Formats: sequence, structure tokens, C-alpha cells
Amino acid sequence: MDKDKVYTVPEMAKELDVTERAIRFYESKGLISPQRAGKNRILSYKDHARLIIILRGKRLGFSLSGIKMVLDLYDADPQHKKQAKAVLKGLEERIEVLEEQREELQVVIDELESLKKNCLNILGKTKR
Repeated sequence: MDKDKVYTVPEMAKELDVTERAIRFYESKGLISPQRAGKNRILSYKDHARLIIILRGKRLGFSLSGIKMVLDLYDADPQHKKQAKAVLKGLEERIEVLEEQREELQVVIDELESLKKNCLNILGKTKR
């Protein structure tokens, strides 16, 4: 990727397949800081990278405040060790929550399968 390339909000939205409104929302939350050229926002390579991290974090179920903390650590620690520790802790917590949800979902699936089996048995008895 060209580190000197700049984007307008519409260009970035198209590039990352998000809405312009989402980009402005992330800006309002302090997650990105586009430059201004008149009335236009100009997004840099850094903004592009931050948006990719934001979108990935959201897709994985992290809160915006958690994502912001990781982004802020990235800027503060050139070695990225603090960021890696924070991300690791967040990942472990997220995995734990998802594992619990998987167990709960399996209980519901098992119950639904049982009800389905009962319905099929009833329908099988009433069919010719």
C-alpha cells in the first residue's frame, strides 16, 4: 500500500466497504483523525490502517472503547508490547465469552432437535 496516498471519506468508504457515516462516527469517537482540506476530510495511510483495525475489532465483537484503548497503545508504544498484552487479554476474554455462548447455543440446539424429532414422530403417525 502506498503510504503517501490520501483518501476522501467517500473514497475510503468505498475502499473499505463501509458507509461514509460510519467513518464520520469513528472520527467523532476519536478513533481516527482525518486532516481537513477546506470542507473535505482527508484520510491518510494511518487512518486507513486504523479503520481496518476498527472494523476487524467490531467484527470480532469488541467495544469501541476497547478498540480505542488498543489504538492509543499502538501510538504510545513503538515496540507494541503494551498493545499486544492488551489485545491478548481482550482476545482471551472474548474467547471465554464465545465459548460460554457456544455451550448455551448447543443446549438450545439440542432442545430444538428434540422438539423437531417429536413433531416428525407425530406427523409420521398421522400420515397415510
